[in-house]
Amino acid sequence: MLIQQNVNYHKMALVEVKELLDSGVHFGHLTRKWDPNMAPYIYMERNGIHIINLYKTAAKLEEASEALAKIATSGRKILFVATKKQAKDIVSEKAGNVNMPYITERWPGGMLTNFVTIRKAVKKMATIDRMKKDGTFLTLSKKERLQVDRLRAKLEKNLGSISDMTRLPGALFVIDIKREHIAIKEAQKLNIPIFAMVDTNSDPRQVDYVIPANDDASKSIEKILTNVTDAIAEGLAVRKAEKETKDAEKAAAETPKETKTEAKVEAKAEKVTEAKTEVAEKEVVEKTEAPKAKKTAAPKAAKAKKVAKAPEAPAVEDVTKEEE
Repeated sequence: MLIQQNVNYHKMALVEVKELLDSGVHFGHLTRKWDPNMAPYIYMERNGIHIINLYKTAAKLEEASEALAKIATSGRKILFVATKKQAKDIVSEKAGNVNMPYITERWPGGMLTNFVTIRKAVKKMATIDRMKKDGTFLTLSKKERLQVDRLRAKLEKNLGSISDMTRLPGALFVIDIKREHIAIKEAQKLNIPIFAMVDTNSDPRQVDYVIPANDDASKSIEKILTNVTDAIAEGLAVRKAEKETKDAEKAAAETPKETKTEAKVEAKAEKVTEAKTEVAEKEVVEKTEAPKAKKTAAPKAAKAKKVAKAPEAPAVEDVTKEEE
């Protein structure tokens, strides 16, 4: 049984490695341009070019995908950085599909370390949009409108993709760490975890999650990013499911409270109605008994008057005296 499981795992690994091989992920740089720290990830050298060990690439890709899925589940954003020509369109498409921010133009200095200033620039873009909506934009002169439009286009080009990023990202995914060295340094200063496609000419020690791969070919970049964004999408789906279950539990917990309050209100209403009926009954009884009381009171009063008019009887002592 154990042997069968190992065979199946080996087949799965082979399929994944074959896909990576077809995408050209294994091609490294020229041997004279290599970084010695990449030696553990190099399989061999052929025709003056280093070949990357795809089994290690597959293992590292799986590890990075799991970590990214966890970050996505926690609700943090993952910032994708790729300013090279081959990667721009692929990154904007793949990152956009999972609603993650990305930088495909020039890296704005202080993007992470001076995030407050970057947010101000994003807010400026929002104020320009507001001006266009409420009509204040039309009150400006032709020259001023042209300047504002140019500023808006520039901000959109550089910062448009990060307009929804209200706080620092939970992770950075970089393609070509040698080219994006400023982004790497800023992330290191702020202890933001770095995921990256690392080629044979780069130093993998700068990265927390290394994916040894060809970072120059568009097919290779697309293959790696497809796997990564699929993992992020799974993480987001898990987060959504957890949120729905929490909302359902909350609603279920709130319903008994509502029924209790309704029962209390009904009980109060019943007491009020009972009190009102008692008062009404008393009033009816009083009304019916009042004439009877008057009738009985009249003869009693007459008797009392007669008793008052009758002469008083002489005292016993007076009678005896007279007889003597």
